[in-house]
Amino acid sequence: MIFSDHISVKLGGDVNINKNSLPENRYPIVEVSNVRKSYMLGDMEVPVLSGINLKIEKGELLAIMGPSGSGKSTLMNLIGCLDRPTEGQVLIWGKDLHSMSDEELARLRGIEIGFVFQTFNLVPRLTAFENVLLPTFANSRSIDPQKRATELLKLMGLQDRMHHRPGELSGGQSQRVSIARALINDPSILLADEPTGNLDSKTGSEILQIFMDLNNEGRTVVIVTHDPEIAKYADRVVLVKDGEIQYN
Repeated sequence: MIFSDHISVKLGGDVNINKNSLPENRYPIVEVSNVRKSYMLGDMEVPVLSGINLKIEKGELLAIMGPSGSGKSTLMNLIGCLDRPTEGQVLIWGKDLHSMSDEELARLRGIEIGFVFQTFNLVPRLTAFENVLLPTFANSRSIDPQKRATELLKLMGLQDRMHHRPGELSGGQSQRVSIARALINDPSILLADEPTGNLDSKTGSEILQIFMDLNNEGRTVVIVTHDPEIAKYADRVVLVKDGEIQYN
């Protein structure tokens, strides 16, 4: 895994929003079919998603866009195995979430999916190194977690910050730790929820470049965002509005 020493991101061009589905000869890593999601508020059912159909190709960089309250984060939670649909089917690597036990779902989520959050979600009392190691205590592939954590932090340019706590890191450094943590179990899917939302434009561009580098290596990257500048670099943009996909 190699990241650029000098990061330069050109902002410009049209956002790639289209209605084309995946090519027929490509196998989706994620398939969402006729999904409806609602929540109960007392005795009242509150619909959030309706009639969602989406396929995500292995190795794709996909942006999910939409205004606040559109349902895009709920869709990300379904793709990330954090929730189950009220109706319909969600397949991850051909596995139906509804047919899986909670333990099986947690295992799939822990191994195959890495999460990056807008607010970093680092544990304040742990060092950067310890934060990166956290996911391996619940789920781990057959790797040396400590060796991999060290390698990832070095690749993120944080070799001199490994033993610093989050309060001693900048926002960009904290997000790099978050990305390293998401990669510790070598997941096939990287889900990022507004990953540059708390960063200045220069640092945000550097973080975006990391996602692009990871995608260029073949990793599937899904970014939930309201920022059209980020979406310009996606292979495809899904627009969610009022709980429905407007473009896919």
